[in-house]
Amino acid sequence: MLAAGLDGAGVPLPGAVDAVVVAFAYQRPASAWLYVGLAALGSAAGCLVLYLIGYLGGELFIERRMNRVKFDKIRNDFEDHPILTLALPAVLPPPFPFKIFVLSAGAFEMRWTHLLGVIFVARLVRFGILSVLAIRFGPNIVELGNNAIHKHLLLTLLSVVFIVGIVIWVRKKRDFTGH
Repeated sequence: MLAAGLDGAGVPLPGAVDAVVVAFAYQRPASAWLYVGLAALGSAAGCLVLYLIGYLGGELFIERRMNRVKFDKIRNDFEDHPILTLALPAVLPPPFPFKIFVLSAGAFEMRWTHLLGVIFVARLVRFGILSVLAIRFGPNIVELGNNAIHKHLLLTLLSVVFIVGIVIWVRKKRDFTGH
């Protein structure tokens, strides 16, 4: 929980929280969901620090840290689909950037209760999947998966974009038809 909180607050610990949760879950499968829940809770609580920095620093704070095109894209994504914009990076493993989305959630004034809920659920999913894989196939499967994602980052990103596109298309179609 502490490691997840520090990571969520911006202390760079890439992959360390995943490794700790996986190791604990693998060693004590009966307590796996406890570890997953504590890590998700710590991550969500830690993200409040970055959220507050983004909230107090506003859009100028974020804009100074990225180019205008990327800034406008993230702002538009938060305006159109705030939950999805925060949930996807929270589920994806490093090297996918996550902290900039938490800062942006603060700068674009997402409700802090929504932030906590989204991050908690997304991290439950992420840590839960990793733990289930580790318990079922051993902890090396998680490393193998992370290596595959790193080696095939473009394919992974395209897959995520494709899935998000389908979700958005279905939602817009449902909104348009009323069903």
